[in-house]
Amino acid sequence: MDAIQQHMFDSYRAAQRGELPPPLPGRHDWGVVREARDRRRFDLVIAGRPARRRWPTALRALFTRRHRAGAPGRCGV
Repeated sequence: MDAIQQHMFDSYRAAQRGELPPPLPGRHDWGVVREARDRRRFDLVIAGRPARRRWPTALRALFTRRHRAGAPGRCGV
């Protein structure tokens, strides 16, 4: 049974019982991703390690390395 079929089954059961239907599948996915990221950062802080934003830091390091004087980039600049 996939998520849509399960949702239809749960909606039917909620209608029979006079309850509110469940949220659509995937509706809260981004919220769960944000909570997992926040939890990871919290665990890093508790462990005494820096909780930096890894992607922006990595991109900044990549571009500063590439554009330093004398360091050729992909285009040979």
